[in-house]
Amino acid sequence: MKVNQSEFVISAVQPSQYPIDALPEVALAGRSNVGKSSLINKMINRKNLARTSSQPGKTQTLNYYRINQDLYFVDLPGYGYAKVSKTERARWGVFIDRYLREREELKLVMQLVDLRHPPSKDDQAMYEWLCANDIPRIVIATKADKIPKGKWQKHAKIVRETLGMDKGETLILFSSELGLGKDELWSYIEQKIGYQSEVSPS
Repeated sequence: MKVNQSEFVISAVQPSQYPIDALPEVALAGRSNVGKSSLINKMINRKNLARTSSQPGKTQTLNYYRINQDLYFVDLPGYGYAKVSKTERARWGVFIDRYLREREELKLVMQLVDLRHPPSKDDQAMYEWLCANDIPRIVIATKADKIPKGKWQKHAKIVRETLGMDKGETLILFSSELGLGKDELWSYIEQKIGYQSEVSPS
């Protein structure tokens, strides 16, 4: 997909605030600081549309980014951040759960994990929950540039085994620094949202 236009639209915490234009939505789930904002920025060729922060737990709402007039990326609050109060985490849990299970426009959840480390208990719980609720998902292993290329497959195998992924299930290695995985991920997203390019083959 060629991105000509991208914009932040709204931070929502309840269904009445969600956009009503019925564009397909692709959500990003992952631990705090796993690289969700960096992935969004890389995918749309913008340096700082999605605000990156070194302070985990910064995203506390569903942040909607409209891409062209084709789809939304929806950045979910990062999970597994200890400094957020239990009450706050419970509040997040309710509206995230509701969004993921009930939002008709949601076509895909991109679950981001850090390729450098085995998926955490929170990563495993999120993956199992997505599977149990039959929500379309893809696992993306970020920060591939932080480890030597020769070790990518070894780390990818650990991710697959720890999450209990099926053999045929797609795992994309991603690096917002190198652009690794960007084209593969766009192809996957286009397929899931039924995107048709307006440019006809010559």
